[in-house]
Order: sequence, then structure tokens, then C-alpha cells
Amino acid sequence: MALTKIITQGITDDDVTAVKIDDGAVTAAKLASGVGGKILQVLTTTDNTVRTTSSTSFVTASNTLSIDITPSSTSSKIFVMVSTTLRIDNNAAQACLTVYRESTNLGNAEGLGNAYSDNAQALWTPSAISVLDSPSSTSELTYQVYLRTTNGSIPARINQGSRGTITIFEVSG
Repeated sequence: MALTKIITQGITDDDVTAVKIDDGAVTAAKLASGVGGKILQVLTTTDNTVRTTSSTSFVTASNTLSIDITPSSTSSKIFVMVSTTLRIDNNAAQACLTVYRESTNLGNAEGLGNAYSDNAQALWTPSAISVLDSPSSTSELTYQVYLRTTNGSIPARINQGSRGTITIFEVSG
């Protein structure tokens, strides 16, 4: 098979147009692996209420920062984004934020994001976390924000001075 060298120097914006590409010339099979996924569903919800916990284990941060979704296919991926603020009142603790799918923590023991103060002052921290999940399911699934503190005598809070948002995207696999 002969090799063809394409020289791009001198090609202008209008040299390659849709009119010059035959119908059917570009197919999903001809694209690189992983290219061509489509957004199948987008769901979002918000919460304006300050939520507080003194639990050192992850607990539901807000029943309203929760979304149910039924994936279209077992090969679908779910991309989850959360935006809120975290508050912790002094440097003897951290506020930890994560997302659960049903009973599965999609983060780790520290969560997906945390806030801590480097002094004895209260700290409000904008927090944006995201995670890509592969649930391999076509059953209804619940994605929900969870919160904990690392010191049970120092509460962790979310939505302090802000609105919390969770948005999920189903992406075809």
C-alpha cells in the first residue's frame, strides 16, 4: 500500500466543505474509538437550604440534591457534576463532600472534594466536583450528594451563602 503525504500548508478555511465530502464518507465505525458518544439525557436539581451534619460518616447532605435516572443502555456512562459551598468552622476538622449511586460512594473515604481552614476562623469554600460513573444498569438509579465532617464536634455545612446544584448527563457508550 502506498503512503500518501498530506501537506496542509496553503489549505484555507473554505478548501474542505461539506459539499466536497461524499454522503456516508464519515461513519461512526471510521471514527477513533470512543469518539461519537451522544448525550442522551440531562437532569438537574438545586437546593437553597443550608444543610449541616456532625456525622463523621457520610450522610445524605440533602434530599433535594438527588436525581433519579434510568439509563437507556448498560453501556451508558453517567457524568455527575455538583456545585455548592462547603463550610467548616475551624482548623480542627474538614468538611468532605461526595456523590453516591444508591449505596456506592463514587469517591473515596475523603470524598470527591473537601474544605478545611488553616486557622481557627470559619471558612466557606466554593466546591465543584465531578465524576464519571459506569453503572452497567438499565434500572432506575439514584445519584445523591453526601456530606461528613472529620471531627464530630465541628459540624460541616453545604449551601452556606449559595445554591447547591447537581446535574447528571447520560452519555451513550
